[in-house]
Amino acid sequence: MFMGTALPGSVSVSTTDGRGHTPEELAELCAAKLISVSEDAHPAIREQAKAFRAAIVDVVTRYMKEAVTNDRVTVYNALVDAGHPQLADAIRKL
Repeated sequence: MFMGTALPGSVSVSTTDGRGHTPEELAELCAAKLISVSEDAHPAIREQAKAFRAAIVDVVTRYMKEAVTNDRVTVYNALVDAGHPQLADAIRKL
């Protein structure tokens, strides 16, 4: 994954090659948007912010994985209902 960043309020770009972003990558991007701390902040504050950011990444990753699983169940059921059980089974095995 390539990620270009800049100052707050500016645009950043994150790309992958031949795939979409993983839940872990998206969680990192999300946490970076939600939590920032100045490098000039007191070391204790900076470490607390970094620990909080890591906790946010873990929580967001867990829920993103759950969202992927739930979406696959929805797609599987829609394909079965539409009469495509073989395609549904291929989705289930992803």
